[in-house]
Formats: sequence, C-alpha cells, structure tokens
Amino acid sequence: MRRFLSYALVLCILGIPSASHALPAANSQPWRGLHVLMTSQNKTQQLTKVVGELAKLRINVIVAEINYGYEFRSHPELRAKNPSKKTQIKKLLSECRKHNVRLIPQFQCLGHQSWRQHNFPLLVKYPQFDENLAQYEKNQKIYCRSWCPLHPEVNRIVFDLMDELIDAFGADAIHVGMDEVFLIGQDGCPRCRGKDKAGLFAKAVNDYHKHLVKKHKLEMLMWGDRLIDAAKINYGKWEASANGTAGAIDMIPKDIIICDWHYEIRDKYESIPLFLKKGFRVWPAGWKKLEATKALVEYSRNLNNRKMLGHLNTTWGAVPIKDLTKFEPLLYATICFW
Repeated sequence: MRRFLSYALVLCILGIPSASHALPAANSQPWRGLHVLMTSQNKTQQLTKVVGELAKLRINVIVAEINYGYEFRSHPELRAKNPSKKTQIKKLLSECRKHNVRLIPQFQCLGHQSWRQHNFPLLVKYPQFDENLAQYEKNQKIYCRSWCPLHPEVNRIVFDLMDELIDAFGADAIHVGMDEVFLIGQDGCPRCRGKDKAGLFAKAVNDYHKHLVKKHKLEMLMWGDRLIDAAKINYGKWEASANGTAGAIDMIPKDIIICDWHYEIRDKYESIPLFLKKGFRVWPAGWKKLEATKALVEYSRNLNNRKMLGHLNTTWGAVPIKDLTKFEPLLYATICFW
C-alpha cells in the first residue's frame, strides 16, 4: 500500500494522471469528501485541529454529522450531552475556509432516532413524535426508532434546529441523512397506518427540500439506500430498501445530491447508474475496507458521467479524528484516484 501511495503521489505532483483513470473533463474539480461524526464539542475541537492536514491530502469537502450535538437555543431541551458551542463551530468554519474546504452539516432526519436502548433527544422530549409510540420496550427487536413524517408538529421543531445549524455553519448545503429507515408506515402509528411507504418517505424528503432548497436556497444531500429497490438490485435490506420505500425515487426533486454508500467489494454497483439515469448528482461513499473502496472508486470513475461528483469517505468511528490523515481508504480515494 505504501509503495502504491508513493507512486500515486509522484504522479499527482508531476500532474501525470494514470491513463486508465484520468479525470473526466466535465468533472475537473471532484468532491474529495470526508464524512465524520461530530456529535460533541470534543470532536469539533479535534476536527478543527486536523483540517489543515486534511486539506494537504486534497480533501475539499467535510460533512460533519452533528445531529443533537449542538447548543441549540431555540430548543435547549434537545441538546445532547457536551454539545458544541456556536463559537466552536465558527472556529471550525474559519479553519475550513482558510484551507478552501467546504463544510456541510448533517442533521439525521426521520430514522436513526435511537441507538440500542437509548432514544435520542427529540423522541425523549417529544415521545408523541415516535412512529411507534409505546411499542418496542427498551427498543427490543428493532434497529433504530423513527419519527412520524405525518405528525403535524414535528417539522416545525426540526426546521428550527436546521435553521440554527445553517446559521452556525454558514451553510450553503445540508445533509439530511435518511438512511436505514426501517420503521415507516407502521401499524402502530395512527397517522401512517396503511399508507404507501414510498409516498410517506417522499413526503418527508419533499418537506425538507422545500425548507432547505426552495426557502433557504441551499443544496440538499441525503443517503440513497431507501431509494434502491432490494428486489431489483441485490444489495440486501441495508444497502437497499426491502420495506416499500424505493418508489420514492420518482417522487422527489432531482436536484438532491444522492450519497450512495457501499461498504463491500462488488463487481458492479448498479444503483449508481440508476441514480444518474434518473437525473440525480451522485456522490458514492465508501468506508473502512480498502479493497471495497478501490472497487467503488474505479467503478464510479469508469462511468465517466458529469453528474458523478467524486468520492465521499465515511468513517463511523473506525478511525480517531486525530488519525484521519492515516486512514488508508481515505488516502487511496483522495490521493490516488480522485
């Protein structure tokens, strides 16, 4: 790996791309991205310290998943433990701007509202928003809880939180998450029971799009797995939807950026050309397996499509923030290819 990286660095320095991996002319400034969990002020401070080193590796976009880890003023009851202060976010933003790195906050919407037995602040303080209120005691037999996309009060509060993050981050884009939503249109929800799950998922996406894109004129990003039909593309129920949400792909605006994550090595990643054909811009995302990252990056590039943005490196705690510059999949994707 070290020998390969050294060779790649020489090529980059000399400005000589590999003949089989030259950048498409229409994509001359690819998004060399990093996704990092930044759910406490400690992590915000750690990330601020390494922005300069990440920029030297040509990282030019950071997606900072903050969720409830901010010192919200509109709803202080929704602050997680040890939340980041606005001054800390501004310091991070200043460092990113100094090094020409675009900083995009992420607030996880709809799903992932719990982890194991622990519910996150929104459903703790407003349990009436739960898609499965009073069911699944201690979150047994479920992956993560969801909020109800049809509750008449939930968006008002969520939009307050989004607006604070837009201000703190000086944001020109927001990632709304929405991956791995397994609980939607549940029989235990009096509003969603019996309704089309694709329509419910699309309704949530469109609500966030209206607020972020139409009102605030921002770019909106989201994970793509719930828009992929597991019956048509054999990814399984995690990387694709087996619970009826995939039809939403034809019900949502095409200016949304789809972050299409795949963490295992495959011969092909059929969802990427699917999203491109539908008219979306696509930002494929890999994780910690080096060979899988290689396969995903090469497959993406070989499509040679102007709507292919680059590559997003997720981390999910696999590497400490202080060691991000040593993370081999990130080094491969940013230095060797993108």
